[in-house]
Amino acid sequence: MLNLAVIILTYNEELHIARAIRSIQNIAQDIVVIDSQSMDRTVDIASGLGARVFQHAFVNQARQFGWAMTHCDVTAEWTMRLDADEYVEPDLATNLAAQLPSLPPSVTGINLKRKQIFMDRWIRYGDRYPLVMLRVWRTGMAEIEDRWMDEHLFVTSGATVTLDGGFADHNLNPLAWFIDKHNKYATREAIEIITQRHSLNDGCSAVAIGNSSTQVGAKRFLKQSFYEKLPFPIAATLYFLYRYVIRFGFLDGIEGAIYHFLQGYWYRFLVGARVFELSREIARVPAETDLAAKLTELTGLPISSN
Repeated sequence: MLNLAVIILTYNEELHIARAIRSIQNIAQDIVVIDSQSMDRTVDIASGLGARVFQHAFVNQARQFGWAMTHCDVTAEWTMRLDADEYVEPDLATNLAAQLPSLPPSVTGINLKRKQIFMDRWIRYGDRYPLVMLRVWRTGMAEIEDRWMDEHLFVTSGATVTLDGGFADHNLNPLAWFIDKHNKYATREAIEIITQRHSLNDGCSAVAIGNSSTQVGAKRFLKQSFYEKLPFPIAATLYFLYRYVIRFGFLDGIEGAIYHFLQGYWYRFLVGARVFELSREIARVPAETDLAAKLTELTGLPISSN
C-alpha cells in the first residue's frame, strides 16, 4: 500500500465507479470521491468499496477538483487524479508501487500515459496514444488550471517524470451519450475561448512546458498560437486530416473512423460554430454591457469576470 491518495469526481457513475476504485485499491491508502448529487447508486457503490465520499455542487471540472484538493483533508504524501471512467492497469500499478517510494524529493510530479478506448477499441493512432498528462503529484505541490474546458494539473515547483504503464479512459455509455457530452463540452470550450479573448479573467492557462506534461504544454501552445487563429471550418478540416491521414487514424478501423470524425472534426467544428454564435451575440450588445452576465444569459452557465 503506497502513501497515495486518489481523487475521483463523480456524477451518475454507477457504470464505472467500481471498476475505477478496484483498479487502485491495492496501491492507494486513501480513495476520495467527490460526488455532484448523483441520482443513481454511485455513492452507495463508492462507500461500499471503502471510499470517503463528499458532496459538492458542480460548476465545472476544474473548480470541482480544486475544491477537492483543498477541502478533503488529504494527508498522503502523494495524490493522484483518476476520472470515474478511467482505470489503472496492472503494469502501471506495479510501476507505481516500485518507483513511487524511491523518487528523489526534487521530483514533484508524475506524468502517465493514457489510452483512449472507444466502442471497446483501443485508439492507437491519430495522435491519440499515448496521451501524456500529469496525474500524480506530491500533495500540496500541484494546482489545477481554472478553465471551463481542457483543464490540466501543473506542479508549482520541482521536476516531473513519466512512468510507463497503462491507464485507460474507457467509457461504457452508448454513442448517443458521447455525442451529447461533446455537445455540452463545445459550449464550455467556446466560453473558455471567448472569456480569454475579452480578458474576462474567467480562465487561467497556467500549463507550460516544464511544469506539466511536455506534450500538453506543446499542444496548448500550438492550439492558441495557430489553430484558434484560423477560420474554424478550415481549422477543423485541417485537424481532422492531420489526425486521420497524416497520423494514420484510418488504421484504427471503423471504430476509429467514428471516433476521429466525431471527436477530431465534428466536435472541433461545433466549438468553432459555438464561438461564432456567441461572439455575434455579444457584439450586438452595448459597450457598457457586462459580458460575463450576457454569456451567463446565453449559455446558462455561471460565468464570472473576477
